[in-house]
Amino acid sequence: MAGKDSDIRYLTPISIDVKKDKYCRFKKLGIKYVDYKDPEFLLKFINEQGKILPRRLSGNSAKYQKKVAQAVKRARHLAILPYLADQLK
Repeated sequence: MAGKDSDIRYLTPISIDVKKDKYCRFKKLGIKYVDYKDPEFLLKFINEQGKILPRRLSGNSAKYQKKVAQAVKRARHLAILPYLADQLK
């Protein structure tokens, strides 16, 4: 009985990891300039604590990751975005 596959039950369903293809949204959408005065757009690249997301999570290319980081830093300096935040989103 224990050898049958139908008798095996799990507490949680088995999750099969499906890799999502990462892509640079700037290259895909043809965005050339990252505007530091647009906080809604920059919030996509910031986590709940206010930290900038790394390339491996955001999927940006190196060129645009540098532009995003610079834009976030400029927005923070001008108080458009906060430096520290408790539950920013």
